[in-house]
Amino acid sequence: MPAAHILTFAQDLSGGGVERAQLRLATEWLAAGRRVTLVIGDASGPLAAELPPGLAIERLDDSAYLAQRRITAIVRRLRPDLLFCAGNHYTLVAAWLRLRLGADAPPIVGKLSNAVDRGDQGRIVAAAHRIWLAQHGRFLDHLVAMTPATAARAASVMRMEGRTSVIPNPPAPRQAAPALPASAQRTILGVGRLVPQKRWDRLIAAVPALPGDVHVVILGEGELRPALERQVREAGLGDRVHLPGHVADPLPAMAQARLLALASDYEGVPGVLREALSVGTPVVATASSPSVREIVGSPALGSVVAPDDAAGFAAALNHWLAAPRPAPVPQPGADSAARYLALFDRLA
Repeated sequence: MPAAHILTFAQDLSGGGVERAQLRLATEWLAAGRRVTLVIGDASGPLAAELPPGLAIERLDDSAYLAQRRITAIVRRLRPDLLFCAGNHYTLVAAWLRLRLGADAPPIVGKLSNAVDRGDQGRIVAAAHRIWLAQHGRFLDHLVAMTPATAARAASVMRMEGRTSVIPNPPAPRQAAPALPASAQRTILGVGRLVPQKRWDRLIAAVPALPGDVHVVILGEGELRPALERQVREAGLGDRVHLPGHVADPLPAMAQARLLALASDYEGVPGVLREALSVGTPVVATASSPSVREIVGSPALGSVVAPDDAAGFAAALNHWLAAPRPAPVPQPGADSAARYLALFDRLA
């Protein structure tokens, strides 16, 4: 029996990597003839332009996380063949659906979007998080991770051995996008939401250690914009650090940049690293996930440094400002949507 109707859910379309990949997959599932419904708290935001034609929208008109509890009634009314939980952030919704629907719940597939071991948690919080992860096998039927290392770790911690698959995100389609600022002759690019996880303050703090003609451009939007703008202003870096906001397709900017930097405390499988390497742009990244070293698998592609090594981070940035660019590395995932559908059909 095919999974003819797939239902997925999200809080908003503010521009996160989870939602970007979710919409890419939905686009390809629709093209394959499946019915896809998105339950969304707030359908406005930067990613609204990427909603594919034919996608059924169920609006909650409330972006608060607790509003997602209303999905239960929507599932009962629409009776989809499968539920797709697009990232770790939403697995509590999946648990709620399983609790409320019981045996009437369709199969639930969750995708691992962040590493199970987070770098921003203290010992007590990390222990509580580990207990929560261990419950996932009770309410998820299957787990998808994007690299072998993250899949192996997740299967163990989440007690889902034998119910885990490795499927990378599909590559982003090319779109028109603005070029980098004309003043940025040598640019270090950051791409991601302006949220605590991404630690853009680390990248900004490294700017004084870089040559004076080097600029930093961070593409993204989020709650930390005022704090980051204040950091830039107080450091006197207003002419070297640029925060132009979200862009639909960062690949043209990646191709122009001298290198891409990722300074996160924790990640899942950061697609921006694969995107940058696909256009021959080297990367400097913190060791924020086991997948980072899988992606940056050769010293010729970039550098991976400890999250708390500020001096090492700045040194790596300086090195790649002068080092040769690597050869482009093709992105995986061209058949990812089809592989998901094969999995969904087997579960349905």
